[in-house]
Amino acid sequence: MNAKPSNNSDKKGFFNRLKRGLSKTREILTTDIDDLFTGNRKLDDDLLEELEELLITSDIGVSTAMDIMDTISKKASEIKDATSLKQVLKDEIAGIMGHVTPLVETAPEKPHVVMVVGVNGVGKTTTIGKLAARQTAQGKKVLIAAADTFRAAAIEQLTIWAERAQADIVKHKANADPSAVVFDSIEAARSRNMDIVYIDTAGRLHTKINLMEEIKKIKRTIAKKIPQAPHEIILVLDATTGQNAISQATLFNEALDITGLALTKLDGTAKGGIAVSISSALNIPLKYIGVGEQIDDLQDFDPKAFVEALF
Repeated sequence: MNAKPSNNSDKKGFFNRLKRGLSKTREILTTDIDDLFTGNRKLDDDLLEELEELLITSDIGVSTAMDIMDTISKKASEIKDATSLKQVLKDEIAGIMGHVTPLVETAPEKPHVVMVVGVNGVGKTTTIGKLAARQTAQGKKVLIAAADTFRAAAIEQLTIWAERAQADIVKHKANADPSAVVFDSIEAARSRNMDIVYIDTAGRLHTKINLMEEIKKIKRTIAKKIPQAPHEIILVLDATTGQNAISQATLFNEALDITGLALTKLDGTAKGGIAVSISSALNIPLKYIGVGEQIDDLQDFDPKAFVEALF
């Protein structure tokens, strides 16, 4: 698999895959809303109640749905039909999605250290592989730290991704101390003049306090080697888990001060409203979204394109 920079046709292909992935949500936000106005119904309390239920069904979440409904109620006199309602919804969702500005990736000195965290099965290792491939395609020197030492399969998987991405990798034996892997990785990155270090971590169950302590230790180890690091902490969330992703993000953020989110698996089974809910509930930038397994299936999050794909 070649790691190549995305061009316009890649972006168009990604948008089409995103649109397919959001088909369930789009059906709720288009067809189902059209149906609400069947028989020349007016925007009354009953219709508003049905609309709120539709929004919650799309995984936008109760709190966000209520906020959107407040705006719609205030603009009720302007809403005459399904088309005008959808335009108000579109504008409102675009406002929610675009309110957090992602951090610019600029470390004061090399290497730029990115810690990647999340529960098991969300796609952390794959996300790291794709991010590494993007950076090496731009001529950056990338090192991956295999600090998920609890699963031998994770080290093997990361090794394959490192080869694909043409990135260096530092790994120890299974069950080694993750902080030791991180320490050696930063030493290696400095001696090899690497631009970026991506640190894989074990799939922490966000409810297990001792595992969270382990991951905090990794963060402290990084900071001892490079005082300003980690420069980014990316939390990977699985879109198919719906509102559970919000509780995961809240707890990880309390423990680690997350700087950005990657939302994976927006390719069919997910309800895309979760991205709206995350943007509304958490003051953390949604940086990346993924719609499949290929390297080009992870892209920078574009609020405008996302909203277009929803309607």
